[in-house]
Formats: sequence, structure tokens, C-alpha cells
Amino acid sequence: MKSLSRGKVILIGAGPGDAELITLKAVRYLQQADVVLTDRLVNQEILDTHVPSYAKIIFVGKEGCNQGESVSQKEINNLLVRYAVAGNTVVRLKGGDVAFFSNVLDELAILQSSGISYEIVPGITAAAGASAYAGIPLTARGYARGVRFLTYSSRTVYTAEYWKELAGTEDTLVFYMAGETWYDLATHFMENNVSTEKELAIIQQATTPVQQVFIHKFNELCKGGKPQQSYISPSIVIIGKVVGLHETYSWWDTLAGTEPFFRSASRKAVEVINENKLSA
Repeated sequence: MKSLSRGKVILIGAGPGDAELITLKAVRYLQQADVVLTDRLVNQEILDTHVPSYAKIIFVGKEGCNQGESVSQKEINNLLVRYAVAGNTVVRLKGGDVAFFSNVLDELAILQSSGISYEIVPGITAAAGASAYAGIPLTARGYARGVRFLTYSSRTVYTAEYWKELAGTEDTLVFYMAGETWYDLATHFMENNVSTEKELAIIQQATTPVQQVFIHKFNELCKGGKPQQSYISPSIVIIGKVVGLHETYSWWDTLAGTEPFFRSASRKAVEVINENKLSA
């Protein structure tokens, strides 16, 4: 634990959706919290069950530019410092794991420069939760040599050489933030002669009661025609031979319907749902 001075901030990974995937250590700190700054992709049940009634809960969600408004990282940093300097125990609650494709480094930097004590509590990242609940072992023997975690969006730029290497690797590839751009992603693989033994899985709202798994075979995609389907955030993309295991080992029962499980980012900069106010 990094021990400095003043109040304390606990950075916690809440897991990918299922409220029971949060760790015991995370629960203990939530039960001690005076203030909780929570991301959008956190199960509301976690807040309702584990945060004491006197605590202040502040929603600082981020969402795609076409889906709603987001709280800026600068404002989140300011809130962390503001409440910690006042002597509060502050929990910064993030969906999935604390450090997988998050802005944790920005938050650590401001805490350290402000002389605020902090601790990091890891959580189950989306790749682990999604693959497990879809029955897709990421490094199944005989199907993959390893696994890589990447991101892909409309702003992602990889070299031609790297696309070629990705298309030919025996590693399982997991792409975060690729639900909206999955077909563009698939096109890069097809242009680089990806093996037709590989498949592409899109796991939508993983580990929630409304999880959906969509499988696309590269040999079918190569025949042309983009499937007319959009996916609800959060969605994660898995590419590799291991995707073929889903049909045999899928086990998670999901509910019918395609409603978003997670709240939309608030159009207010900060939304407080507990009435009790703390000094800050």
C-alpha cells in the first residue's frame, strides 16, 4: 500500500457486470466508504447492497460521444482530491479491473502529487468475465498459444505489418471497445488472409442477465455483405480458434430482450443519489 497523508482513496475494480463477481476486499472497502465515485459500467446492485446509507454516491460515467455526456477526467481528479483532502475514505469504483484500458494512471498521478494515500484493489476484467460466461477458454490447449488484450475504435491506427501479424498469430485476440467498429476490425483480418478456422465473437453486456453472444465465421464474412446488426455497449470482441468452443461449452442462461443493463451516462456533470452530505 502506498502510504502518504490526509484522507484515503481506494481504487477498486467492480467486475464486468455480475454483482457477485466483486471481491471480498472490494466489498469491505465499500462498506467503509464515505464517498463513492462510480463509473457507468458498475452493477447498481453493488451500490445498493454494499455502500452504507450515509455515504455519498457520485456518478462519473463515461460514454461514447453519440450516446450521452461524460464527466471529464479533470473533474473526476478534482473530486477525488476534494473529498480525500477533507479526510474522507473515498472509493473510486471502476467497471471490470482498475487498470485494464482505464484512466487509472491520471488518477494515481493526481493523488500522489496531492499527497493523498491510496490503494489499488484489482477486479475481474471484461475479457475474463466475458470469455468465461460465453464458454470460450482464452488459452485452451491446442487452440491458442497465448492471449493479447487490445483496443479498437475508429481512431485506432495500426501499421500494415501489425495487421498482418495479428491476422496470422495463433494467439487469441481480445478487443475492448470494439462493439461499434467490429466489422471494420473484421475487414482488416480478412484483407490479411485470416485463417477460416478462426471465428469472431461479440459478447454484449457480458456476465449480466441480458448477456448475448454473437458468432461470425470469417469464411461467411468473406462471402460479402455486412450483417445488419448493432451491439449494445459494453461489447467485447474475441477473435481466434477458441471462439469455436462456445457452441459446445456455453453455459450462462440469459434473459430475452435487448435492453441496456447499465445506466446511461448522466447529462449532469455529477449525480448524487444519497441525500446525506459530507464536508468537502
